[in-house]
Amino acid sequence: MYEHKSQRLLPVKLFYQRVLKNVFIATIILFICLVIGTVGFNLTAHASWVDSFHNASMLLSGMGPVLQEYPSPGAKIFSSLYALFSGVVFIANIGVVLAPVMHRIYHRLHLQEDATS
Repeated sequence: MYEHKSQRLLPVKLFYQRVLKNVFIATIILFICLVIGTVGFNLTAHASWVDSFHNASMLLSGMGPVLQEYPSPGAKIFSSLYALFSGVVFIANIGVVLAPVMHRIYHRLHLQEDATS
């Protein structure tokens, strides 16, 4: 996927393209998760589309739920599972965005280590 430590460091322009690609992938992942949450809250909590979107967005960002009362146990279960799912997605997306940056740092350190040896 990325260049091996024995290869040259990627040029800056290609590195920025790699970072933008990863940001795009993270955005797509967030969008899909937001759709899942919006549809889920609309179907289980019988909230309006705007309220469902708002609640899913707040949970996905880590701010917490907005809806004060859930009409059924199914809605409470969905909310709980979606909150856990959102936490995992948030952490995974941080990894997706930071992967090329961390790889570049480690790659540079390996190149400097090989040069001094």
